[in-house]
Amino acid sequence: MAGVTVEPALLPVRPSHLVGADLADLVEGAPSIRVTGVSISSRAVCTGDLYVALPGATTHGARYAAAAVEAGAAAVITDEAGVALIGEVSVPVVTVVDPRGAVGAWAAAVYGWPASKVQTYGITGTNGKTTTLYLLAAALKAAGRTVATIGTIGAQVDGVTIPMNRTTVTTPESPDLQALLALMVERGADTVVMEVSSHALAMHRVDAVPFDVAAFTNLGWDHRDFHPTQEDYFEAKARLFLPGQARSAVVALVDEWGEQLADRVRAAGIPLLTTGEGGDVRATSVERLPDGSQLVTVDLVGEQRAVRMGLPGDHNVRNLVTALAMLRAGSVPLDAAVAGFADVTIPGRLERVDLGDDAPVVYVDFAHTPQAVEAALAAVNAARTICVLGCGGDRDHGKRGPMGAVAVQGSDLVVVTDDNPRTEDPELIREAILEGARRARANAESDSRAARCEIVDGGDRRSAIRSALVAARPGDVLAILGKGHEHGQEMRGSVTTFNDADVVREEWGHLRGGNPTWT
Repeated sequence: MAGVTVEPALLPVRPSHLVGADLADLVEGAPSIRVTGVSISSRAVCTGDLYVALPGATTHGARYAAAAVEAGAAAVITDEAGVALIGEVSVPVVTVVDPRGAVGAWAAAVYGWPASKVQTYGITGTNGKTTTLYLLAAALKAAGRTVATIGTIGAQVDGVTIPMNRTTVTTPESPDLQALLALMVERGADTVVMEVSSHALAMHRVDAVPFDVAAFTNLGWDHRDFHPTQEDYFEAKARLFLPGQARSAVVALVDEWGEQLADRVRAAGIPLLTTGEGGDVRATSVERLPDGSQLVTVDLVGEQRAVRMGLPGDHNVRNLVTALAMLRAGSVPLDAAVAGFADVTIPGRLERVDLGDDAPVVYVDFAHTPQAVEAALAAVNAARTICVLGCGGDRDHGKRGPMGAVAVQGSDLVVVTDDNPRTEDPELIREAILEGARRARANAESDSRAARCEIVDGGDRRSAIRSALVAARPGDVLAILGKGHEHGQEMRGSVTTFNDADVVREEWGHLRGGNPTWT
C-alpha cells in the first residue's frame, strides 16, 4: 500500500567485538555454555544468544522459544510460568524466579560492562528530558568529550546516528541498551547522556547502568495508562536516585515531587544539587535577544555565569539550568562547555519551519502533556497564535481534556486533530480534546484570551494543518503540537509516512499565491 510502512524484522544493534560470558557464571546452577549476546525478542536473536523469555502484556515470550532456538539461541532462561509453555527444545532451559529483574546484569556481563567505561548522565522527568539531553550533549562536546546520546529521538555517537528499529522508545530494553552502550564504547564514546523513562525504571531496564549524574526535571500528568496513580509514577522516577543507581543527583525544585525527591536524596547521602528558585543552581536574569536566543545569567552555587542559549522559552531556561547543574555535578570544566549551548537545535522541539516572507511563523513541537503544551505556547506567544493539537490513542485518556484546556488559554484559534490514533477511533479522541477546550473557554473570564478563542475540529492531521495555514496571516504564530520529530502516523494497525514539518511545507506550497485571510 502506498505511503504505508511495515516494521521490518528486528535488526539488533551489536558491537562488532563480542566479549561473551559463561552462562554458569551468570546464573547459579546453569550449565557451562558460552553466550555472546542476549535478547528478549525471538525476532532479534543472533547465533550464540541467550534468549530470555519474559511474560508480556498479551503473551509469554516462552511461546517463541523454539523460534529463538531455530534462530541460533544457545540457551533459554524463563520463569516458572514460561517453562510449561516451552516444550521440547535442543538447548538448555534454565528457570529463575525473576528473569526481568536480572536480565540487565546478564547483558551487561555478556557485553563487558560497557557503562563502567564511560561517564554516564541520566535524565528523567515528564517534560524536558530531550531538550536537556541535547543541551548537555552540546556542552560536553564543546568541552572536548566524545558524546553518545540515547533518547526519544534515537541514538547517536559524536553526532552520527545509529540506525535502530524503534527510535520512539525513550529507553531501550535492558539487553538492547547494554549492546548499544557496548557499541558506543567501541566507536570511541567517553560520555553517554541518556533519557530514562518511567517505563524503563519500572521494568528494570537501567538497573545495570550506574549513573554518575542523574537528573529530575519535573513530574506532570502523563503515562497514567501505565501508572495507576501519580504516586506510582513518581516512585518509578525516584528509582533512578537510589544508592547504587545514582552517584550524584540534580533535582529541580519546581513542584512538590521535586521537593520530596530532594529530601530522599539527601537522606540517602547522595551528593545533590538543586535547581529552580531557591535552589543551588538558578537563573537570576534572562534577556531575550532580537534573534530569538536568550542570554541567561545563572548562579551556580555562588558563581555567576552568563550563558547564551539559542532556544526560546522559559521552560528551556529551566532545562538550561538543569544541564549546567549536571555539568557541575560531573566536574566538567565550564569555560569551554557553556559555548556549546548557543547553537543547539532539536528536531521537533520548537523547531522553526521557515516558509519565507509574508508567511506565518511556524513551530513544530513534541508537546504531548498539558504542561508541555502550556510551555510551548508560552514560548511562542504572539499577537495571534494558532495551535494545532492532537493526542495519541491507546494511551492515557485523562490528559486529553486538560491538553485542550491549556491550548485554549494560550491560543486565539485551536484546531483539534489526530496524533497517533493507533487502534482507537480518531473522532472520539478529538472529541475528548474538544470537550476540554470548550469547557475551559466557557469557564474563562469574559475579557480573557481563552474566552475569545475559536475552537474547531480540524479532522485528519493534514487537513488540520492546511486549515491552520489558510487561517493564518503573515506574522501569526502557528504551533503544531504533539508529534514533533516523528516521521510516521500510526492508525488502525499501520504506520503511514507523516512528518509535521514536511507536511507544512507541502501544504504551504499548494496554498502559496492564494492564501486566504482569516476573518
